[in-house]
Amino acid sequence: MSKITRLQADNFKKLSVIDIRPGAGVVPIRGRNAQGKSSTLDAIQAALGGKRVMPSRPVRAGEDEGAIRLELDNGSVILRRFTADGRDTIEVTNGEGFKAGSPQKMLDGLYASVAFDPLAFTRLEPAKQLARLRELVTLDIDVDAEERAIAADYEKRRDQNREVEREAGRLRDMSLFADAPAEPVDEAALEATIAGAVEVNSDIERRKQAREQAAIKVDEHLATSERWTAEAARLRDEAARADEHAFKAAGDAQALQERLDAADPLPEPVDVTQAQAGLRIARQANAKIDANRQHAAQEKLVERLKTESAGLTTAIDSRRAAIAASIARAAMPVPGLAFGDGEVLLNGLPLDQASSAEQLRVSTAIGMATSPKLRVMLVRDGSLLDDDGERILAELAEANDFQLWVEAVDTSGKVGIVLEDGAVVSIDGEPAPEPEAIEKVKRRAKKPEITASGPETINVEASLDSGRDETFSAEPITDDQDGDVQPEADTLPWEDEADRRYDQRRADEDMAADEQATRVPAQSLFD
Repeated sequence: MSKITRLQADNFKKLSVIDIRPGAGVVPIRGRNAQGKSSTLDAIQAALGGKRVMPSRPVRAGEDEGAIRLELDNGSVILRRFTADGRDTIEVTNGEGFKAGSPQKMLDGLYASVAFDPLAFTRLEPAKQLARLRELVTLDIDVDAEERAIAADYEKRRDQNREVEREAGRLRDMSLFADAPAEPVDEAALEATIAGAVEVNSDIERRKQAREQAAIKVDEHLATSERWTAEAARLRDEAARADEHAFKAAGDAQALQERLDAADPLPEPVDVTQAQAGLRIARQANAKIDANRQHAAQEKLVERLKTESAGLTTAIDSRRAAIAASIARAAMPVPGLAFGDGEVLLNGLPLDQASSAEQLRVSTAIGMATSPKLRVMLVRDGSLLDDDGERILAELAEANDFQLWVEAVDTSGKVGIVLEDGAVVSIDGEPAPEPEAIEKVKRRAKKPEITASGPETINVEASLDSGRDETFSAEPITDDQDGDVQPEADTLPWEDEADRRYDQRRADEDMAADEQATRVPAQSLFD
């Protein structure tokens, strides 16, 4: 468990050169606005968090490079250098001078404490507080996956219930007939009977009309005979011809009359009234049967939808029970703290219903409980704290052996570590001692002439001692976590890479072995 015993920052954001040796408990960072208070806290965060939290322009305006150095009370030193063109290096050593092989990977385990601001946590919306707490508490199930599954089941069950209501409404609107026959009536046979009767009646009607036309013809033939007889009497010259016409007409009339006389009597028309009534009854019966079948099918559909909806409800309840059980098994950072439905609970009540003092106490305790190694927290907007809030932070810091860096606006210049124009000007009203700048990287007096022969190699054409020409890889050594460059010498690797590689090749094998022996796994530096 470590705390910061010294913070040095050169040319970082608004800071020029600061050298702070904080004590235990609350470390008040004071001053007017835009004087470097936030930059001081950001320096701690950047030293530990690396590129993911490093500002896009970390170097103070007008400068080319900067550095941040942290000393911890266990003897470990964290040194991060950066340049205006975006390059940076990170080096971590312990009290015995051993260097971490993967420094940023090791620092990632310490970053959580300085990334958690208890005052900011109290101002978060309940849902965001819950999300932040879930990030800090380890559960034995994937709560996010379960929540996504629950949300998906909610959507599916909502659609299922809507379909249940829709289909149940259709079921209510359907007719159900108790007097419907068990089997459908044969409408086709009745329709065939009616069709046959219609055809017979049509033939009878056709024959009737033909006979009526024949009777009309008889009358016409008789009229013609009479006309020609009269014409014969008046026109003697045409008597013979008229007689012939009359005789012929009489003969035609007689022949047609004989046919009429010999014709069978017409049958009586077929009565289709009974068949039509039967067809109507059959259609009504079949409609009832079909309606009953649809009603039964709709009942089955509604029951199936209800069963599926109940299954989704069971799945949702099961997942919620699993989440609740996992939360119950989890080690919460504060007694009485729990996950609610979209909010953090304290003793069964929403956290935002607790007093401001209790919320501050709980949020600070959360941050402290999640930081077992580096016992440092950063509190921004400390100007929002009243006397009770400041007292609570001081009590918690002392009780839990924590160091709280609290930034607040203060124009008196009499309290805490006061900054002006990027430098510490006073400490508790007394003038601040002259700051010690971070040691600059050592540079060689003479560099070999180097020319780039490709994107990944450098040709050394002027040797340091022997005049030999050698080609070495110019690829920077990078940490496998976030790409931070790890220097192996006192010079910046991108500036004196050829020198450093050349010296390495000429180094004695035993010395190289000794150097390798001094490197220890990152996780052991703070154990």
